[in-house]
Amino acid sequence: MTELLPAAVLWDMDGTLVDTEPYWLAAEAELVASYGGTWTQEDGFTLVGSGLWHAASILQRRGVELTEDEIVDRLTDRVMEQIETGVAWRPGALELLAELRDAGVPMTLVTMSIRRMAEHVASFIPFSAFDHIVAGDSVTHSKPHPEPYLIGAELLGVDPEQCIAIEDSTTGLASAVAAGATAIGVPLHSPLEHGRGYTIWPTLAGRGIADLSEVLRSRRTDVA
Repeated sequence: MTELLPAAVLWDMDGTLVDTEPYWLAAEAELVASYGGTWTQEDGFTLVGSGLWHAASILQRRGVELTEDEIVDRLTDRVMEQIETGVAWRPGALELLAELRDAGVPMTLVTMSIRRMAEHVASFIPFSAFDHIVAGDSVTHSKPHPEPYLIGAELLGVDPEQCIAIEDSTTGLASAVAAGATAIGVPLHSPLEHGRGYTIWPTLAGRGIADLSEVLRSRRTDVA
């Protein structure tokens, strides 16, 4: 059977491509603590997949006396510093990226981190992986709104319904599904419940284009 290639693959970054969630949690906790507050791991997990400006507004309520833009910059700077010590790629992520690139499948990075952070992470990939980047500071509506994934497909000139989106969070999956993409959830620090409109893989390790093709074929069969 001929492989059914997606028109494009749209990748989330934090928690999907690279395990930066502990860096964000640490940065949030440090910032809140500097203003005399407390920030727990559970607090941080409630923000996984959401936009940075939303996160900044929550930190303000915890006593951080900075503007939302200042909070976003502080958090981003701290996470980028931690990335310099080593990038924790999710198992199988680089291998799948390379296989897709070799096959000529277009890819967009769709992240709610700001662009300079996304470009920083992408610079550690040993080949040019992404055709475009959609970042949190380039959209009007953050995930779970479909806008980020709609733009990710539009930049490539493809129909989002012909794309596969890879995510790690409920918020991100909601965005991808709302955009019409075939979504795959790869949970990391927070579990994902099985739901309509997406497939869950425990890991990307050992996954390849044939697996993506099967998910896409299954989705089209279900729709038909």
